[in-house]
Amino acid sequence: MVYGQIFQQHSPDNCFINVNVGGFRRRMAHTVLRRFPQTRLGRLLRCRSRAAVLELCDDFSPSDMEFYFDRSPQFFSYVLNFYLTGRIHLVDGVCVVSFFQEIEYWGIKERHLDICCSDKFKELMDGADGGSDELQLGSSGSSCEELPAVKDNTDAFRGSWCADVRRNIWIRLENPGHSASAKAMAVASISVVIVSIVAMCVHSMPDFHQVDVNEKELISPVLQLFENFCVVFFSAEFVLRLAVAPSARKFLCSPLNIIDLMSVLPFYVTAAWDLMDEGETTELENVGKVVQILRLMRVFRVLKLARHSAGLRSLGATLRHSSREVGMLVLFLSVGVSMFSSLIYFVEKESEESELQTIPIGWWWATISMTTVGYGDTFPTTFAGKLIGTLCIICGLLIVALPVTNIFNRFSEFYQRQRDVVGS
Repeated sequence: MVYGQIFQQHSPDNCFINVNVGGFRRRMAHTVLRRFPQTRLGRLLRCRSRAAVLELCDDFSPSDMEFYFDRSPQFFSYVLNFYLTGRIHLVDGVCVVSFFQEIEYWGIKERHLDICCSDKFKELMDGADGGSDELQLGSSGSSCEELPAVKDNTDAFRGSWCADVRRNIWIRLENPGHSASAKAMAVASISVVIVSIVAMCVHSMPDFHQVDVNEKELISPVLQLFENFCVVFFSAEFVLRLAVAPSARKFLCSPLNIIDLMSVLPFYVTAAWDLMDEGETTELENVGKVVQILRLMRVFRVLKLARHSAGLRSLGATLRHSSREVGMLVLFLSVGVSMFSSLIYFVEKESEESELQTIPIGWWWATISMTTVGYGDTFPTTFAGKLIGTLCIICGLLIVALPVTNIFNRFSEFYQRQRDVVGS
């Protein structure tokens, strides 16, 4: 018999096929299977060769029209119920990941889950994804949310130069809870970060802005002393960490260490610029603009606190593993801002008292309204505009609240995990 003629000879609607799943046999009608042509059994009816049939089942008997599947016979009873009702239910006692793999094998989509099981399935899958994220978090050596090394990584240092000395220094630098000396190093590092931030804030005050006869900015000697001290400390700390790190490549790829490097790099670039800034040329003027931008990179010193803060590391982990929720939040806000900015423009453009005369201005108004900031610099003056403003604020509350719950739950999981690891 030619395999391309198997189903053509049995094309009437009252024809059946025999399905054998792990020893459990069932006779199924073509009409039932054709209701779901994208499922595995539905696709069998469209096979025109033995190779195509064996791609969908483990074995096949053309004489008996029987298809063999090496799958769970207990789960197949739920698959049969799906073909009869069009809906599938969660299987009690089966891991949600295994359940997902089974329905994926049979070609059943998540949308076919009955309403009584849909929410529970999503909740369990989110929990499984969170567990997977935690495993990735624990195994990643360069993630932003990675905890300091709290264990003696003997294997990583074994066979390297001065292994014992480097390991002891590394543990004290990375784990403040290891000993009193490690805690003293952490306190010193945090203190220098705070001093650097305070000096940067004081430098921005007008009373400390001085220029020479050539209109070149002069830095207060006291502030310059603090700046030099902080940079020297940060540089020495970075070089020491790099020297004792078990892997220089992983060390340089770590986001926390990149932040450390970016916090001191502007100082050396601006120092090199000051040495070169003796002649006034167009090229040097352009470089000077770049240097001004680099000076702003000193703000990275604030992020150095993340090394000593479980909360900041948890925030980084949350943002990294909640990209889907954050994307939804941005999408919802973008749609809302676009819609309400257009509405407020059309109802306010005829009012001479209103400042909402263009849609771009409406974007700003809709953004601060939907996020409930409400600066009050732009506001509607007409009655219709105030009604739209009320709807904008209410919709903003709902839109922001929907994804934030999942983000907060994930943040709590990461924060609790980091506290447990530190306390262990």
